[in-house]
Amino acid sequence: MPQGQPIAVPDDGLTTRQRRNRPLLMVHTGDGKGKSTAAFGLALRGWNQGWSVGVFQFVKSAKWRLGEQTAFEQLPPGFGTIEWHKMGSGWSWSRKAGSEDDHALAAAEGWAEIKRRIAAEEHDLYLLDEFTYPINWGWVDLDDVLETLANRPGRQHVLITGRRADPRLVEAADLVTEMTKVKHPMDAGQKGQRGIEW
Repeated sequence: MPQGQPIAVPDDGLTTRQRRNRPLLMVHTGDGKGKSTAAFGLALRGWNQGWSVGVFQFVKSAKWRLGEQTAFEQLPPGFGTIEWHKMGSGWSWSRKAGSEDDHALAAAEGWAEIKRRIAAEEHDLYLLDEFTYPINWGWVDLDDVLETLANRPGRQHVLITGRRADPRLVEAADLVTEMTKVKHPMDAGQKGQRGIEW
């Protein structure tokens, strides 16, 4: 295992072990492909460590079955657990199904459920997939999100994905990765394909 050397050691009174084991707030953002895919890889790594992982999808339609979800459901028992939840009302990028008020209510209810689980320390890792969108659309209050995540009890990691992460969320995060699109087949008019986009 590589032994990374920090650039600077903070004067926070913590031991190396205590600092290493702090729960992280992570953000995958940017216009490039791979934000959710990288997050699902982290979820798989957590499962292998025996963690309880909660995946909460906010924008992808409740009717879609992602390949990762199917694969996670086939994982053998004896390691961690992965729960998969669709936190919307069957809506997707186009937001065609139902009114905007319906979608806002579903997102707020989804966030309330996550807050309940965080307070109860139900998971070791929370993957809030496409969560930047309901924040940006004003369906979930950013101040509430930041306060809840800053004060979460125990050792609970949180990973948020989605484009255009709010600068305050980026500032609060411990780890931020921005996926930058250099080139994509959709730029040339090619639609998403099985095994690549889903």
